[in-house]
Amino acid sequence: MAKQKLRIYSWNVNGIRAVDRKGAMDWFFDEKPSILCLQETKAQEEQVPQVLKEVDGYHTYFASAERKGYSGTAVYTQPEPRNIYHGFGVPEFDSEGRTLIAEYEQFTLLNVYFPNGKASKERLAYKMAFYDAFLKHIDQRRDRGENIVFCGDVNTAHKEIDLSRPKENQKVSGFLPEERAWIDKLIEHGYIDTLRLFNSEPGQYSWWDMKSRARERNVGWRIDYFFVSESLRTNIKGAFIMPEIMGSDHCPVGIDLMI
Repeated sequence: MAKQKLRIYSWNVNGIRAVDRKGAMDWFFDEKPSILCLQETKAQEEQVPQVLKEVDGYHTYFASAERKGYSGTAVYTQPEPRNIYHGFGVPEFDSEGRTLIAEYEQFTLLNVYFPNGKASKERLAYKMAFYDAFLKHIDQRRDRGENIVFCGDVNTAHKEIDLSRPKENQKVSGFLPEERAWIDKLIEHGYIDTLRLFNSEPGQYSWWDMKSRARERNVGWRIDYFFVSESLRTNIKGAFIMPEIMGSDHCPVGIDLMI
């Protein structure tokens, strides 16, 4: 069977209703990628605008937090998954609507909105526990023979090259040693940061603080990622960031996967 190239995007929209009002999803309708994963939708499924609830040519799935107007993920996919799971089986994490898992014949895609640890010590502890539970889950899937792709807002910049002001942020959640160490551990477990297969340049950011108009000066952080298991290394034909797409404090990131 001939291989096909799937273009997969991930975007933290900071409110699906907000990006709809701004017309910021027009690029998606024009571009028509194979799969689009959204994070921080901030909407129950019944609150999603109709134009984004049913999109011609796509199967659509939504995971919502129990708390209204908070967290949430969505997947728009042209190829129909064999299975869809809301969460990875840990109630305290799944209740926040942070994970949608799509199983396809040749790979498993996990769309994840990882917790932010800035609010309190308790939320940082929650974030680190989420990290550990998630890594355990994808390891189990990989060990069963699944090819893993996961994407989303990881809420941590990995290395100094991944944010514009590393020295000033060493004690800020999102660049703490323990958060960065988890990404080291992830890579040690055999998961590949796809962007760095193709681009080793600084200044590659996916999030900017809106209050300080940091985007205009590209004072940003790279906290949105695509990781794949080692088994898919040669299947990744491109990885990129799309800072030209406006509408959120994040921009989309993407990969080209030959499968």
